[in-house]
Amino acid sequence: MTSHTTPLEYKSHQSQMNILGFWVFLGAEIVLFATLFASYFVLEHNTAGGPGGADIFVLKDVLIETFLLLTSSFTSGLAIHAMRNHDKKGLLLWMIATLLLGAGFLFMEINEFLHFIHEGATIQTSGFTAGLFTLLGTHGAHVTFGIIWISLLLVQLVRRGITEKTSSKLFIASLYWHFLDVVWIFIFTFVYLKGMVM
Repeated sequence: MTSHTTPLEYKSHQSQMNILGFWVFLGAEIVLFATLFASYFVLEHNTAGGPGGADIFVLKDVLIETFLLLTSSFTSGLAIHAMRNHDKKGLLLWMIATLLLGAGFLFMEINEFLHFIHEGATIQTSGFTAGLFTLLGTHGAHVTFGIIWISLLLVQLVRRGITEKTSSKLFIASLYWHFLDVVWIFIFTFVYLKGMVM
């Protein structure tokens, strides 16, 4: 049973079930990243004579990456607010801003990986670098998937407008994007900041 105050993405029973199912999927994603973090923490001191975090992390670059991703989460929230107000133009504008910020993050991360390699830190250098590249690479792959997914949803939005189906899909994609932002906060705190002081 829905009322006139129910957000559009929750109007149909199918949409509610899809959103619930996605929360279950995010639970599996949490397990995946928890495993990657645990592996990284086990390996972070195993540098095998190679560079450690303090040797390769560049605070300025990490802060830019963090700013881009946090801001993209904010614009994603603004997009959902516009969607609930049936503002198609605002929804498109804020989602495109989210995609551009996400692309900027990926650009910075690719440059960061190139910097790591230049400093002699490849995935094969040590246990530390293997854990680092796996964790960061998995997160980056998720961001890439998110950008492709949201781009395809925006094509649907342009063709079909704001409907119960498109709003449900965009809301789920926004949840996914916020999840990646939360994961990044943990990476920023427990990988970069911790690695810089050790």
